[in-house]
Amino acid sequence: MRKNDALRKTVLAALFLAIGMILPLFTAQIKEIGDSLLPMHIPVMLCGLLCGPWYGGFIGLALPFIRSVTFGMPPLYPNAVWMALELATYGLVIGVVYRSLKIKGVWNTYVSLIIAMLSGRVVWGIAKAVLLGVGGKAFTVSMFIVGGFIDAALGIVLQLILIPLVMAIVGRFYNGKG
Repeated sequence: MRKNDALRKTVLAALFLAIGMILPLFTAQIKEIGDSLLPMHIPVMLCGLLCGPWYGGFIGLALPFIRSVTFGMPPLYPNAVWMALELATYGLVIGVVYRSLKIKGVWNTYVSLIIAMLSGRVVWGIAKAVLLGVGGKAFTVSMFIVGGFIDAALGIVLQLILIPLVMAIVGRFYNGKG
């Protein structure tokens, strides 16, 4: 990797971290909206796509802990722990899949996004079940489906629209068409 490329990725990753810190502030007043819009997911996934899996995974892992220490949200334990594992999975998986697929363009983005979204939700469900189980609380399959898909439906739709759109704009810019 060239020095300029590493610097560009580091600066972009820091930008995505900052966006991930700020976006939830716009939805924090109404917890249900923040829980359904999933504002930290978008910058982490874009980081994985544009900077690569290691940057995306690191930003995803760090973001909930930094937000917890800075703003008190999400609560450090157990929420920030399971969110960090989930977001790290999103950033890592989307970056790996995006770079390894032979198809290019918007289909690569969609396939990478869907695989990352499913992977991250599985990791979230497992982490939440384990962490709640340690505390003597249950996390059922129906709670997983409701929390991971039904309550998150608005955020999922937003991600499926916004992330490919941003990637298309970035692609046009880098290909000299924007």
